[in-house]
Amino acid sequence: MANTSDISRGMILKLDGSLYSVVEFGENKTARAAAKVWAKLKGVDNSRTIEKTWNSGDIIYPVRVEKREYQFLYKDETGYNFMDNSTFEQMTVDENMIDAPQFLKDGQEVAFAINTETEQPVNVELPDKIVMLVTYTEPGLRGDTATRTLKPATVETGATVNVPLFVNEGELIRVNTKTGEYVERVKEQ
Repeated sequence: MANTSDISRGMILKLDGSLYSVVEFGENKTARAAAKVWAKLKGVDNSRTIEKTWNSGDIIYPVRVEKREYQFLYKDETGYNFMDNSTFEQMTVDENMIDAPQFLKDGQEVAFAINTETEQPVNVELPDKIVMLVTYTEPGLRGDTATRTLKPATVETGATVNVPLFVNEGELIRVNTKTGEYVERVKEQ
C-alpha cells in the first residue's frame, strides 16, 4: 500500500475500478486546514481525464507496471500488431493505447507498459525523439531565413510536421513524439 506522498508523474493508479495515469500533481497547504494533494489523471482503460484531491496521507492504490520492449510489425483492421523482442509473441492493441500512432514506422522499437496483475498492456510509448524522412514539402524561398517561419512537411508515415523553411524533400529530420514538433535536421546515417 502507498499513500499520497508516493505519487509521481507517470504512476498508474487504480481508482473506482478504472486505471488512471498521473499527468500532473501537486500539494495545497493552507494555514488552518490540513494539506491536500491533487492530481490530474488520464484514463488508461477509458478516455476520461479527471482531477482528484486527497487529504495528505490518504491511501492510494498504485498498479505495478513493467516496461517491455516490442517491435511494431504492421497495422490491419484488428489494430496495431507488435512483437515481443525476447519471446517473439505477437500482441495487437487499439490505436487509443498508443501515445503517438501517427509517427509509428514498420520495425520501430516501442516500450509497452504491462500491468503485472493481469498481464495486459496499459499503454505503448514511442521513443521521445525519432528520425523521420520528409516525403513532401514545398521548397523554401531563398534568403527568407530572417524569421522563424515554418512550413508543413509530410513525413514517411503520412503525418504532417511544421518545419523551418530550409528543410527540403528527401531530408531526415528529428521529431519530438510527445509534442509532434520538429527538433533538428539529421545528417545522413
